[in-house]
Amino acid sequence: MTVREELLTIQANNGICNPVAVVEFARNPETALHSKFEWDDTIAAENHRLWQARQIISLELTVIQTDKKQIETRLFVSLSNDRKPNGGYRLITDVLNDPGLRNQLIDEALQEFNKIKIKYGHLKELATVFRAIDKLG
Repeated sequence: MTVREELLTIQANNGICNPVAVVEFARNPETALHSKFEWDDTIAAENHRLWQARQIISLELTVIQTDKKQIETRLFVSLSNDRKPNGGYRLITDVLNDPGLRNQLIDEALQEFNKIKIKYGHLKELATVFRAIDKLG
């Protein structure tokens, strides 16, 4: 079976595709899902700690002043150019104060909006939102 077929099997057996059930299914080395996981516990633990560090960084907030008001936002942002191995996060204030980095952040935000449009474009209730986004790009 393919990964897709295995996920659909898990969903059919459980009513939903639950991550716990996926991991349990994938423990079998004969499954397509098995190769999608890191089974070396030392490597998996380190990868998990890196994921936790990313979560900690992304959850820290700060207040910035816009033209009209103060808003609470993330303290750090991740620009695509910084996502290489051993990359990192930049202070939002540094990004907003550098015209090149600010434009990169805007471009990446528009790319994310377009991904949301692709994901939810079938919802007619959001059509006016998507038209407004289209006008920005």
